[in-house]
Amino acid sequence: MTMELWLSFAAVVACLLVSFFFSGSETALTASSRARMHALEKAGDDKAALVNRLLDGRERLIGAILIGNNLANTAAASLTTGVLLSLFGDVGIAYATIVVSVVVIVFSEVLPKSLAINHPDRAALLVSRPISAIVALFGPLTMLIEHIVKAVLRPFGVTLEAGQNILSAHDELRGAVDLLHREGGVVKSDRDMLGGLLDLRELEVADVMVHRTRMRTIDADLKPDEIVREVLASPYTRLPLWRERPDNIVGILHAKDLLRALDAVGGDTSRLDMPAIALEPWFVPVTTSLAAQLKAFLAKKTHFALTVDEYGEVMGLVTLEDILEEIVGDIKDEHDLAVTGVRPQPDGSVNVDGSVPIRDLNRAMDWSLPDDNATTIAGLVIHEARAIPDTGQTFTFHGCRFRVLRKSRNRITALKVTPLATILPPPDNPRR
Repeated sequence: MTMELWLSFAAVVACLLVSFFFSGSETALTASSRARMHALEKAGDDKAALVNRLLDGRERLIGAILIGNNLANTAAASLTTGVLLSLFGDVGIAYATIVVSVVVIVFSEVLPKSLAINHPDRAALLVSRPISAIVALFGPLTMLIEHIVKAVLRPFGVTLEAGQNILSAHDELRGAVDLLHREGGVVKSDRDMLGGLLDLRELEVADVMVHRTRMRTIDADLKPDEIVREVLASPYTRLPLWRERPDNIVGILHAKDLLRALDAVGGDTSRLDMPAIALEPWFVPVTTSLAAQLKAFLAKKTHFALTVDEYGEVMGLVTLEDILEEIVGDIKDEHDLAVTGVRPQPDGSVNVDGSVPIRDLNRAMDWSLPDDNATTIAGLVIHEARAIPDTGQTFTFHGCRFRVLRKSRNRITALKVTPLATILPPPDNPRR
């Protein structure tokens, strides 16, 4: 080979290396973690700050990389064609097409992108300075190309400035947490806690409140000694007092306030003034978001509120613990009742009390039953059945089979839920 051919061959190799650099840089920069780069920038890393500035102008960054990559690939193809034409004549064009295609695809596209995608953050920091210089070099040309592209798209009603993320920041965080959980980077308990925290803005008080049918209340007209016995028999610290009818709440009796008052009168219950001891009830709408209610609890420095509907009727109660349990899971203390209402069975099914919230069942069994139209598992069955089913009836929806085990008047009190995966036969033993 002559010196000219050797120089041409060296130029081809150089072009392929340049293409290698551009392809890897594009993948590294676009796949790098914005959160990690932001953290590194706050820690004083200049290269991370440069990466963030490049990603802020993503269109200009991609345009500059594509221009450089295409120039390198075109130059490599032209030089290779010239070399092979000199060696093989006209048939060298066919050889050039095959050789350039294989080499560019393998060594200038797949190989650098594979290396970059496995270590995107490290690679992004490594190429940040040279890519920044290239973006500045091709800046005027990329701006011109941007204007041409916008002019071409404008007649079709496409405006690039109006482009927005389909997912909100909360949805992106949730998706990232779920992905990390599937990949083994986040354990289930941490995923549930992060998911519960993100859900506070979307959930309402009605989704977590204790319904009025399960509220433990005390008749304010009872004798003081009877009220004391009721408080001592209850596992709860705060108890609503009602007068004339159960939904007419006149005060909230705190066990600690009752104990102080009882000590002040020397243990003589007949001298207790229950209305004076009770706190004024706090009513909140059932449509209040959990995030707003949490802030209200912190601002008011209280842990207990009664919930009312649009007509002012008492629907139930909500506590600070109810909201915290949406984040950290079920909180139990030495006075809480042990019954949870979820009893897994050996055959893979689960016996569930009808009053168990869907969210609690999903969290306990790692399921994804919808809770948009119902709060409890019984409510979900009634919503899907469009009727109040009888004992023994079976329904199949949302990937599970629901069998009504017990019913009390118009309420479903117990269900058997079986995921279809445990019902269907295995693939190697099909049903005949």
